[in-house]
Amino acid sequence: MPRLFTGIEIPAEIALALSGFRGGLPGARWVEPENYHITLRFIGDIDERMADDVTSILGERRQRAPLTLTIDGLDSFGGSKPRAVFARTSGNGELNELQAEQERLLRQVGLPPETRKFTPHITLARLKQVSPVDVAHYIATHGQFPKLTFAADRFVLYSSRASVGGGPYVIEAAYPLS
Repeated sequence: MPRLFTGIEIPAEIALALSGFRGGLPGARWVEPENYHITLRFIGDIDERMADDVTSILGERRQRAPLTLTIDGLDSFGGSKPRAVFARTSGNGELNELQAEQERLLRQVGLPPETRKFTPHITLARLKQVSPVDVAHYIATHGQFPKLTFAADRFVLYSSRASVGGGPYVIEAAYPLS
């Protein structure tokens, strides 16, 4: 049974720049730069027949222009119990539209709706029992940097192994944005 999700790949030069933020936060489990991505829609563990339906329906989306995405700082999820440090993206109108379209398509093949609000981001580290004060200090000292902008000319269907932290991720199908 594959564990699937859709996402935007991060170009190597952007991943290299983001990898410079690794370290300096005790207790963080840093994501490997080759596994950086922006998740559009987590699909989960599904059977092969549903995986075929997902692959097919994603090919039926409307044509779109490539997306220009900007990474403009660091943030965290979890508030008083931080669970991740991420690079945030801005100017996400077209990205939000792409995600919403995928949500509609995937519901057509019988997948349940995503319950979490879409927050485009690139996870840099996963946290477990890390002090919120340490996270706030890390973001305050590392979170301001020149904007990183890149063009995404496709989205992909990834598979991952069922484990803590996911990766390594495998591209199962690619869908051009052009």
